[in-house]
Amino acid sequence: MKIALLLATGYEEGESLFVADILRRAGFEADLISTTKELWVTGAHGIKVEADRLLDESAYHYDMVILPGGMPGATNLRDNPRVIDLIRYFDKEHKYIGAICAAPIVLHAAGILAGRKMTSYPGENYESLFTEAAYCQERVVVDDRLITSRGPATTLPFAYAIVDLLGGDSTPLKRGMLYLDIEK
Repeated sequence: MKIALLLATGYEEGESLFVADILRRAGFEADLISTTKELWVTGAHGIKVEADRLLDESAYHYDMVILPGGMPGATNLRDNPRVIDLIRYFDKEHKYIGAICAAPIVLHAAGILAGRKMTSYPGENYESLFTEAAYCQERVVVDDRLITSRGPATTLPFAYAIVDLLGGDSTPLKRGMLYLDIEK
């Protein structure tokens, strides 16, 4: 499985880098894709990372696309027509789509949430957008090939759920990263 994790200026660092790290530990090819014109992208808290590649037509060949939250990262993703086109394509082709924290606003803008179960960062500003969806308050919500999550503290459960959804086994990762210890 090849996974594209999209980065826009203002991305949430933990939701991006920890997810990419866990997916790579699980043996997946997880590329950080800059949606800007530069490989270096600055996160919401001033951390700059060098993406693996720029967003181009090759993104359509991935098996999954993941949208991290963060402000203004999520709005920058939402306002990028290339990102909206990519999300619509993935939905039409029944490919995997993930979004965490504020990033489900991109799914709303792409018009792909009608009748689906999903979650997002809590609060009226977000929840009021998703009237066409079945809004849930669980940490991670999987609806077929769509996976959404609440926010920075749900990054690990989100990443592990993606590993399992894509046919991997998150249990050894949870054990090795001491995640099972904190769930007790």
